[in-house]
Amino acid sequence: MIVAEAVGRALAACGVDTVFGVVGSGNFHVTNALVAAGVRFVAARHEGGAATMADAYARMSGRVGVVSVHQGPGLTNALTGLTEAAKSRTPLILLAGEATEARSNFHIDQPTLAAAVGAVPLRVATPEEAVPRAVEAYRTAVEERRAVLLNLPLDVQADSCPDPLPEPPATAPESVAGRQAGGPGAGGALSDYEVGELAWWLAEADRPVFIAGRGARHARRELEDLAERAGALLATSAVAKGLFRGSPWDLDVSGGFATPLAAELIRGADLVVAWGCSLNMWTTRHVTLISPKARVVKVDLDATAFTAHARADLGVTGDVAAVAESVAGQLTPRRGYRSDDIAARIRAEGRWRDVPYEDESGGGRIDPRTLTIGLDDLLPRERVVAVDSGNFMGYPSMFLDVPDEGGFCFTQAFQSVGLGLATAIGAAVAQPDRLPVAALGDGGALMGLAELETVVRLGLPMVVVVYDDEAYGAEVHHFGPHGHPLDTVRFPPADLAAIARGHGFDAVTVTEPSHLAGVAGWLDGPRDRPLMVHAKVTGERGSWWLEEAFKGH
Repeated sequence: MIVAEAVGRALAACGVDTVFGVVGSGNFHVTNALVAAGVRFVAARHEGGAATMADAYARMSGRVGVVSVHQGPGLTNALTGLTEAAKSRTPLILLAGEATEARSNFHIDQPTLAAAVGAVPLRVATPEEAVPRAVEAYRTAVEERRAVLLNLPLDVQADSCPDPLPEPPATAPESVAGRQAGGPGAGGALSDYEVGELAWWLAEADRPVFIAGRGARHARRELEDLAERAGALLATSAVAKGLFRGSPWDLDVSGGFATPLAAELIRGADLVVAWGCSLNMWTTRHVTLISPKARVVKVDLDATAFTAHARADLGVTGDVAAVAESVAGQLTPRRGYRSDDIAARIRAEGRWRDVPYEDESGGGRIDPRTLTIGLDDLLPRERVVAVDSGNFMGYPSMFLDVPDEGGFCFTQAFQSVGLGLATAIGAAVAQPDRLPVAALGDGGALMGLAELETVVRLGLPMVVVVYDDEAYGAEVHHFGPHGHPLDTVRFPPADLAAIARGHGFDAVTVTEPSHLAGVAGWLDGPRDRPLMVHAKVTGERGSWWLEEAFKGH
């Protein structure tokens, strides 16, 4: 058995079940070894897409994401996806061939490249290290929630491994989801002082608000139980959207996507508790959503979160579910922020579609709010929505509802345009029982165009919605008001529906609400081909969420 085969077999034994990638000579044998061990291989058309698919798969499945790429350009092509995963603390392993000979055309300093974007570089340097390094990569991804680059030097890959090959100790796949999110039992013993202090602060608060982030996605029951006792209102960061769906106290997303009511009530809080949420500039609107008079508590497995972004008056180290359960045991029930009036306002004003607006459709273009509300009414409830980056991104994030925390996949830690379609593919592979919906701008759609073929080849019944304003809208609205020339960020019309049909999609072009009948027809049909919704949207005004975002640049 050669080293490449040993690495593949070891990762499969650890619990890897799916690998995404683009196969070249440098990763041919390790990929085949994974497949031979029963791992599903999903071929992408670009390594950047493969890395993002694996990232989204990990987020939506609770398992480790795995990517397999060629040496040199295979890794550099995957680098944006690797960076997003590293910044998001996604458990991910990127297997890459490595040309260690300096005169090779493929040679680059791969470990330094990985470290520069926040990933953990490892290398199989000898045959004896094959299995231990593979297991180390898996454990690092799971236990530290890190993106790992496992370099496989070409000369070492072909060496024979010691025989018999030792079996790696397996990590139960179900533990990956818990560790990824900070699951039960992770993070060690809780501090009685910190738990008691949080219980005291909740007992003192008149208007508490909980904001749950990605680290709380496993803890809905515990957080809702505690919120009931504390009288707290419930909100999430964007990546945890849907966590409290169905609760009468759900404010939906905090931050740039917050409804006017949510922003008002969060600003009115006298205690904000962040659960597995760092309270970054997006979630707090550059801290303007947190009253200077409010106390702030952060509960997180990672104590470095207590000093990042918004201030924390108290940090509680531990798993979100365990902390919430412990605090609830010390708290006498109280009314807090909850009242009949607040409940009535949440019912009446708690969703963006409840907020009045002037429909700007006309002249061969549809208002993106009208478009998205129409899609929300048509698409089945059991959906998983993936959103790309750009001026349009708030419309699907705010107006497309999701059934729960597993219904929204948001790869935005690196703010890269072009990841949305690959994100939707990874989410769809992770959740095959839901309708995948990719929401893209025209710029991001054209960047990720190659993966349209992947959607068709995999037989995914995906709806791809392109919000087409024929521009990089963020730049148009950021620089245009200052009189700068915009020729570099505006483009002639592109027939994206025809492009999609050429890849094997059904397609409909939408310029007015009545054209959504084509979407309804597709939904009523066999859905044997994916659907492209090419929406020509109005673009006269910029988005308020990006106006705030540019303050952080």
